[in-house]
Amino acid sequence: MEKLLKQYLNKIYEKTKSGDQTEGSYYSAVEDLFTDYPLEKGRKTKVTILPKKTEAGNPDFRVWDGDNFIVGYIEAKTPGINLDQVETSEQLQRYIHTFPNVILTDFYEFRLYRDGVHIDSATIARYHTAKTLKTKPTLQNIDDFERLANAFFSFKLPKSFNAESLATQLAKRTRFLRDIVFNQLEEEIPIEKGDLYNYYQAFKRYLITSLTPQSFADLYAQTITYGMFAARTRNQHEFTRKNAVEYVPHTTGILSDLFEYISYAKSEEQITVTIDDIAAVLNVADINSILDQYYKQGKGEDPIMHFYETFLNQYDPSMREKRGVYYTPESVVKYIVRSVHEILKTDFNMPDGLANKDVTLLDPAAGTLTFPAEAIKLAVETYVNKYGEGGKDNFIRKQILPNFFAFELMMAPYAIGHMKVAYLLESLGFQMKGDDAFKLYLTNTLEMDEIEKQPLPFVASLSEESHKAGEVKREPVLVILGNPPYSGTSANVNDWTEELLKTDIDGAQSYYKVDGNPLGERNPKMLQDDYVKFLRFAQWKIQKAGKGIVAMITNHAWLENPTFRGMRQSMMNTFDKIYILDLHGNSLKKETAPDGSKDENVFDIRVGTAISVFVKEKHIDQTDHMCEVYHGDLFGLRIDKYSILEKSDISKISWNQIEPNASFYLFAPLDYKRYEIYKSFHKLTDLFIVSSMGIKTHRDNFVIDIQPEKLTRRIKQFSDLDIPDDIIRQTYSLKDNRDWSMRKAREALSKNHDWQNKIMPIFYRPFDSRTFINMKELIDWPKNETMKHMRDDNIALISVRQSKTGKTWQHAFIGEGSIECCIVSAQTSEAGYVFPLYLYPDNDEPQSHLPMDGMEDVVRDKTPNIYKKVLQSLQESFGKTVTPEAFLYYVYAVLYSSIYREKYYEYLKIDFPRIPFTSDYTLFIKMAELGERLKNLHLMTSDELNEPVVRYQGQGEDIVKFRRYNEDEKRLFINENKYFENLEPEIWEYQIGGYQVLDKYLKDRSKQKLESPRHVIRIATALSKTIEIQAEIDELYPDVEKDLIEIEI
Repeated sequence: MEKLLKQYLNKIYEKTKSGDQTEGSYYSAVEDLFTDYPLEKGRKTKVTILPKKTEAGNPDFRVWDGDNFIVGYIEAKTPGINLDQVETSEQLQRYIHTFPNVILTDFYEFRLYRDGVHIDSATIARYHTAKTLKTKPTLQNIDDFERLANAFFSFKLPKSFNAESLATQLAKRTRFLRDIVFNQLEEEIPIEKGDLYNYYQAFKRYLITSLTPQSFADLYAQTITYGMFAARTRNQHEFTRKNAVEYVPHTTGILSDLFEYISYAKSEEQITVTIDDIAAVLNVADINSILDQYYKQGKGEDPIMHFYETFLNQYDPSMREKRGVYYTPESVVKYIVRSVHEILKTDFNMPDGLANKDVTLLDPAAGTLTFPAEAIKLAVETYVNKYGEGGKDNFIRKQILPNFFAFELMMAPYAIGHMKVAYLLESLGFQMKGDDAFKLYLTNTLEMDEIEKQPLPFVASLSEESHKAGEVKREPVLVILGNPPYSGTSANVNDWTEELLKTDIDGAQSYYKVDGNPLGERNPKMLQDDYVKFLRFAQWKIQKAGKGIVAMITNHAWLENPTFRGMRQSMMNTFDKIYILDLHGNSLKKETAPDGSKDENVFDIRVGTAISVFVKEKHIDQTDHMCEVYHGDLFGLRIDKYSILEKSDISKISWNQIEPNASFYLFAPLDYKRYEIYKSFHKLTDLFIVSSMGIKTHRDNFVIDIQPEKLTRRIKQFSDLDIPDDIIRQTYSLKDNRDWSMRKAREALSKNHDWQNKIMPIFYRPFDSRTFINMKELIDWPKNETMKHMRDDNIALISVRQSKTGKTWQHAFIGEGSIECCIVSAQTSEAGYVFPLYLYPDNDEPQSHLPMDGMEDVVRDKTPNIYKKVLQSLQESFGKTVTPEAFLYYVYAVLYSSIYREKYYEYLKIDFPRIPFTSDYTLFIKMAELGERLKNLHLMTSDELNEPVVRYQGQGEDIVKFRRYNEDEKRLFINENKYFENLEPEIWEYQIGGYQVLDKYLKDRSKQKLESPRHVIRIATALSKTIEIQAEIDELYPDVEKDLIEIEI
């Protein structure tokens, strides 16, 4: 050892003495030392100097046996550098937390890291001696170095990985690989050449047009890692990067091409090195034992997919939500597949169900083939049980493989799917041979254009898959099933999908029409959700085929939301039977079971889900087409839902046949007799001329503040162009969008010296006015068509078009001035609509531009925002004048009737409220007087607020540290010492829209000083008085409906 170290010191001293002190000039000395030292111990190793074009690349050296086993890595830095600082750098932290065995050195000091922890050090000489004193340094601490070197070379990867630890090791290396791929791609893009660039361009052009270099790097790295994991499951011997391709079926198109590419070292060496490291981890892991863990833990029959979820949780926990990578629970899959099997037997006269020779099946969003795999198992089981084992291979080869199809857009699930189906078929006793392949195609289901055949690298395989997928898209398919992605901001926007959604298909009308007329939705963007497009694709396929089944689990929003009424009617026009099993579990709506107990989602997501099965039988005559719609609910704990679905199919559910009513076509049970009564009332939008959503800024945290001075300071900085854009963007988390550019807004604001006069109050949340800057340069949707009327002493009714939160409807309030759209709920679907009491002429427009339908009498003075016919009808019935104020107060009182809210809850959820008008003038005025009292309380102008119902007590600071209500003491604590006393539970729990009023007000001031405890007291008093008034309204309300006025709208 001493001789080797002296030789090493001589070499680096000569370099130092010659004045050549670049890091690379010392590399050969390190290479020799770490090659010769193990030779002295009788062990052959190879030290490879790794290429590193940027700091984001690999460590400088890889120490390995030249074949499969990797000892570790060495990162070298220029002599004399402060290694303590290097140790904390992002680069080194990434190395030591990715690779388990790393040495850091400045060629004189060596530090060893094991699994990210600094475990040993050895300084063999002083750089100062060589550099400053120009003298060959004295060798020292030989034993320390030998101890460190022995520890480094004795490292071995553990063979006792469990699923969690293996996923952790793979995730670390995959993140590292992702970064290297991204940096390599960044080098290739400007010169438009290189293998990664060709891959990226092929994927971007032909599969995912929105693909960025970052997302491609992620896709590539994940595909490599999980593709190798899946290949490892088929290898029982030595596993390396070089032989991985042998375990990837040659029939898997681009996946086979990719693994041939990496196995034969055609990729960049810095990428190859990391893939080698991934292979080394997989080589020592007992994969079969790890997969068996899932069986023993009762996690089901799909271990490959379960491990993928474990891996994703380690790799990037947020990715599941971003990508829609949610493993469909096996009980859900089994229920859907068994239901299809049952319907084929009962409705299609196919006694063998999925095993019938005429069955063709497609999963258009296959992910990892969960649904097709279950269908294969059930089909094979049915065949064997009925006809015996003898013909099983022929059945799989001649029936399953040619007629079961799947599409997938993302490369990693595609790789897993191919491996999984091979794994499954082997477990069923079937060995793939020759050109046997499952027809899983890498394609965008919602894109009909096929890829032109080209000789470009990787495009040939993509093109071939595209053509095969195109044939499936064009040919009839009997069964379409699966779990399509739910994504409100769909990336699948193209002419074909737009035409598919908006054009009438023969027998299947556009989703943008209802009863032959346009939907009339102001913002029908929910129809652009991906799951809607997949359902439309499936509907289109079945309609073209003339018969078939669609069975999918999706977001359940489409069952009741008004925006989907055209979609629901269209489905009824296409199919003969529709079965809806609503699984609920919508935490956004705070759903509970009917008995008030907990209701959980079958996925780890917030939106509720439903299983929908659509059946179209072949008919010659469609003239008397009728669709039967069946509905079922499944509430409760997740485990109970799984248990029911595990044992059920469509024939075992207790169905409630419903008759979706014209106009809304709700796929939910309704009391239609009561609904007919409710429909005779008058909708808010038929009463008020002008209305719109409230202001939507898209950047509330920047343009709105509780404290005016903070807002002023932000805007002043924003308008100062001497402050760089990136500083402003990063400081205030500002993002550009389709309608707004930060740079343009800053330039515009810098020229506007009057902006401080645009800072004004905004009605932001119940009883919570804040300060905002009212400038079009900073606000995406200022809603001037309505807000221009909210001036002087004008007030406005606020309500919603639909509601999802709360067990009762409580979505009405009143406001003044500027009003924000989330005034009554933070839910997008519960946006607050503003109905001003009066309209004001626009002084900037000629008089002739003002009149519109219902506004013929507009003059330069304010006019009621109520259709003339409405007020005339009331006045003719009463024989007395009805003021606009009395009209609004009456409406407000009706909306605060607990009887009205409970009686019409199901209908209030789906559209703007409808108002019954009593023919009794005295009753009308009494209701209006109560409504006026509510108005004064809610605008905080009532004299009733002068008698507070709670008091603020305690000593110390007024910081809101928490909100803790003690029901026994009737105290609401905001910190350890300060509290509001005499607060009744019903006041504390009182809800307006989606907000628990007092809790919301205090929550928005968490960790801040409560500037006005008196305001909180006034809120509590207003709520207490509101509850009292609601009781008075409920005494009157039953008489309201006894004799109603019919108003011609």
